[in-house]
Order: sequence, then C-alpha cells, then structure tokens
Amino acid sequence: MKLGRRVQGFRVPAGGIKGVSTATLWRGMTRREGGIADRVVPPTGHTARLTVFSAGVMAFLAVFALALALATGRLADRWAEGLAQTATIRVTAPAEALDARTNAVLEVLRTTPGVETARALPAEEVEALLAPWFGPDMPVDALPVPRLVEVEMARSGFDHEAVQLRLEAEAPGAVLDDHTAWRKPLVSAASRLRVLGWLSLVLIGAVSTAMITLAATAALAANGQVIHVLRLIGARDITIATAFVRRFTRRAALGAAGGTALGMLAIAALPDLNAAGGFLTGLGFQGWGWLLPLLIPPVAGAVGFLATRRAALRMLREVR
Repeated sequence: MKLGRRVQGFRVPAGGIKGVSTATLWRGMTRREGGIADRVVPPTGHTARLTVFSAGVMAFLAVFALALALATGRLADRWAEGLAQTATIRVTAPAEALDARTNAVLEVLRTTPGVETARALPAEEVEALLAPWFGPDMPVDALPVPRLVEVEMARSGFDHEAVQLRLEAEAPGAVLDDHTAWRKPLVSAASRLRVLGWLSLVLIGAVSTAMITLAATAALAANGQVIHVLRLIGARDITIATAFVRRFTRRAALGAAGGTALGMLAIAALPDLNAAGGFLTGLGFQGWGWLLPLLIPPVAGAVGFLATRRAALRMLREVR
C-alpha cells in the first residue's frame, strides 16, 4: 500500500533504496528528520559497547602495527645505507709481523680510490666487540685475535676484487669483508617485517569492518519491529539507514580515539632500545611519525560509515 501523504514530515518510499548513494547518506547524517534519527538506534546496550570496545582494541593494535612498520623501515634503511659504505679487513700474521702487515694494509688503502678513511681498531674496541661473547674480564691479548681494520668508503665505493688482489700481494693474510654475506639477509628480513606491519594494518581494518558490520546487523535485526512501524508512518529508508550510520560511525570513531590514545601512551612508555647498542632500533615513532597515529580515528570513522551503510542498506532491502 502506498501512502500519498506525509506523516510527521516523512513519506513512505515508493522505489525502495536502490538509488541511495553514499553522498545522500552522508548528507542525511548531517541533519535530523523529524527527530527520528537518534531514536531508532538505542544509545546504549550490547551493540553499543561491542562497537566502542572493538574499535578501541583494533585502534590500539593498529598503533603498534604502525610503529612496527615504521621502526623496521628505519632499520632496513639504516642497514642498507650505513653498512653498504663500510668494510672490514682482518689481518692475520705472527705476533712479530702483525704490525708490519697492518701498516701494509693501511698503505694499500691510502692509495686506493674510493676509500674515505681507514684505521686499525685499538685493542680496547676489539675487547668491547668480543665482550658480549667472552665477558668483560676476558684477556683479549691472550687470544689469537686478528687485527681489524675499519674502512669507510666514499659513495662511489671501490673495486673490491682489485683491493683483495693487492692485499694478497702486499699483505698476505689480510682478508677483505664487505659485509655483503650477512648484510643482505638482515636488510631482507627488516624489509619483510615492514611489509608484515603494513599487512597487519590491513587485516586490522578488515576485522574492524567485520565487527562493525556484525554489530550493525544485530542492531537492525533487534529493531525490526521499530523499523516496520516507522515505515508505516512514512519514514523513508534513507532516514532509517542514516540513524544507524550516524550512531555506529560515531561509536567507531570514539572507540578508535580512545584506543589510539592508549596505544600512543604505551609506545611512549617503551624503553629506548637504541641505548642498548646500534644493532637494534626502538619500536616507536620519531619526529613527524607521531602524527600518523592521529589518522587512525578518522579512518576508523570512515570504516564504520562504509560498513554500517552497506549493512543497513542490505538489510532494508531484504526486510520489506
């Protein structure tokens, strides 16, 4: 039965809601039609608590996933750029000839194009390098430890094969290590962790969409009789859908804002792992990176808007 009159400012839809667009629904969220919008969806209850809680938890996890992606990105860039410009030469020789071999290596490096600096590591630095394995009180002088020469290359680099041939000729027992054997796996692992962090963000968004869709569907089903009565008195489907979209978008954004704030506080409270050594990087944000988590609540609101819109329009099409 079609009603050709208006009741309390509403009219019964003649063609369903197939023509409802996202823009129309968004405009409906910014106004109230007859005071119905906020009375269709219960302001409290199980679905309200579930939506706010799930949005908060997902936002909290999203902050850590974002921090992981950014931290591993910094780690991969640091290893790729820093270690690519360094090399180490191990000098092995009898004790009486070790100084002479080391000086020969330094002379070769001084005449090699592409070498920025070269220096032999003092015994104190070698002892510090071996301390994690042998302890701080280990007498390094009593061990057959080779002399280490640290080389910093220019951006153009140098010919590693040519340098190794010169070392074999002028300083037998010297071996050039350009860190390639272990640098590439580390950079690859850090890059994969970065991809894993971004993938985690995508999965968190998918789970948030599913949770909000389930909550909106449950709310629509629980208010089936109310929706039926509203249709009888002339309420449009766009008005009913707007009520659900407005409420669930607000709940998703509110829960995400709380979860984001807690996540940022937790990240700020983490200890700085950089103090433990240059090998690890702190899991956190640096500089402008602290602004990125602030995007999570708006994104969560957009996810809530789209998920609830899809669920509401589908349910209203099926329930006539």
